[in-house]
Parts: sequence; C-alpha cells; structure tokens
Amino acid sequence: MAFLSNPVITIDGEDYTGFCTSITITSEKEALEDTVFGMTAREFQAGLESNSAEITLFMDYSNTGAWQYLNALYGTKFEVKAKPFDAAVSATNPELILSNTYMASLDQISASLGELQCITMSTQGGEFTTDITP
Repeated sequence: MAFLSNPVITIDGEDYTGFCTSITITSEKEALEDTVFGMTAREFQAGLESNSAEITLFMDYSNTGAWQYLNALYGTKFEVKAKPFDAAVSATNPELILSNTYMASLDQISASLGELQCITMSTQGGEFTTDITP
C-alpha cells in the first residue's frame, strides 16, 4: 500500500502539483455483450474506452494561478499526467497519461465563507496509457 504525499500532476504541460489535493484517472472499456444461443451465462468483450479524470484543486486567480490556465483549457482537448511520486518514471513510479481528454465544464468559482476555494475539474474521453520507461 502506498502513502502518497508528493505526487506530480501536470495538465497540458503545466505543473499543477502545488494546487492539487486529489486526482482520479479512471480507465474503462465498454462491455459489449457477445452472448449467443446455447450459452448458459451472459458473456462480454471489450469495446471502446471511456476514460475520465477528476482533479480537485485550490483556485488561485493570480497571473500564475490555476484559474488562468484552466480557463484557457475550458472547451478544449489536452493531456493529463500523474505520477505517484516526485521521482523518475519507473515500474514502481508509473506515469499515468490521459491524452486528448476534453473538459466540457469548469466551475469558475466555488466559495464558502472562511474556507479556501476549491473546485473539482472533470474531463471525459481520451486515450489512457502508462509509461514505465526511465
């Protein structure tokens, strides 16, 4: 079991590690039923991938803040990368890559009195790959 205290998160080539509090990249293959007469149970085979990412981060509206970059990506396709540790890519520190993922919506503001502003950014689609080569 890994205790993550220093993962590395990049979105469209920009380092978001300093803004990010959580990330989930989900890879999913559609289940296509291929059951035929004579079978006693339903069977399935893999179809198209339906991948997504959810990233929770603190909002910052400064010139180098998260909002400046995210607002420019709203309605476009881009790449999300995540590594469990701030170290070289390896079999025990894989770089998880979601290429050409699309951000259909962006919470422009989510504020509560006395709390740091935090949003969850969601993307959908794209191709999921893993890099383990140093």
